Amino acid sequence: MESPAVTFTLAYVVFAVCFVFPPDEVRSAGLTVQGLLAAWLGSEDAAFVQYHLRRSTGTLLAHSLLPLGYYLGMCFAAPEKHLYFFYLASSGWKTFLFFAVLFPAVAGALAYYWSRKGWNNHPLARTLAVHALPQSGWRAVASSINTEFRRIDKFATGAPGARVIVTDTWVIKVTTYCLHVAQQQDIHLTVTDSRQHELTPDSNMPVQFLTIRVASINPYVKAFDIRLNSTEYGELREKLRAPISNAANVVIHQSLSDLFLETFTSLVEINQPYSVPSTQELEPCIGCMQTIANIKLIKNCQEPNEGECQQCYCRPMWCLTCMGKWFASRQDQQHPETWLSSRVPCPTCRAKFCILDVCIIR
Repeated sequence: MESPAVTFTLAYVVFAVCFVFPPDEVRSAGLTVQGLLAAWLGSEDAAFVQYHLRRSTGTLLAHSLLPLGYYLGMCFAAPEKHLYFFYLASSGWKTFLFFAVLFPAVAGALAYYWSRKGWNNHPLARTLAVHALPQSGWRAVASSINTEFRRIDKFATGAPGARVIVTDTWVIKVTTYCLHVAQQQDIHLTVTDSRQHELTPDSNMPVQFLTIRVASINPYVKAFDIRLNSTEYGELREKLRAPISNAANVVIHQSLSDLFLETFTSLVEINQPYSVPSTQELEPCIGCMQTIANIKLIKNCQEPNEGECQQCYCRPMWCLTCMGKWFASRQDQQHPETWLSSRVPCPTCRAKFCILDVCIIR
């Protein structure tokens, strides 16, 4: 494959990935299905269900056109392949073109079928019909969801392709092509997994993401997973009627301070330890009075007379957890990216120290 064709192929792959999984920059520029079809989709706030009926259909159609777009682009990027004329193209490209035309044709037929009879045939309409009362249909369920979505007290989180919405009655997961819907009174929720990321694009602090399984007692409702930041876990619990069980025994960090405390502990554990004299008896931590004091502040970050940190001459009086909480409490809550590199005063003598100066007693 020649250089122009390689360049176009790489560029198109990047374009396709960004179009199917748009990053924030692409969303802000409006280069998404929702942005390009905004006039047809209407307002999500005004009619949530109808908006997603159209959005899922439009997304399927738009994504099905990507292979055909690549073929048309290659007609210009590699003219020597004679892709303009089907009968001159190689058998491989003929096969590719066949499927490139077949995908949007099938997607178009599906879209037409779904839109018939006022969207009665759409998979989302069938999903909602499962929750309808015997004398009503999916539109009654859609009306209930639309009304509750307009309320300002709903819980909503996640990127547009993986949103989680919880209203007074419904738990909804919005994905690229479909919606998962469950009624609160019918569900059981279980924390099944936890993933911690040390760095994120928005912060230098570690972030914990929880995976929660939503299973309904209604046999026609398929179970699904929702994923959210652990700091939003408390708000989610307040909105849910059913309790959340923790089958995986996951330790959930619900605040920025909890996340910092874990990082603080891991960093202190790799510092140089302090050996307490055999004649010195350790006392309970004066912060919690439950754990024996197990840390000592010793200036290790720089030479004794250099820098802002100072030597602390206090005897061991604090445990690692309480010292971590003290360190976090003295930080600028609006700038967590500065916490690990900052200096705070000793809670007893006010001598300044940094994380490198906190030593565990061995």
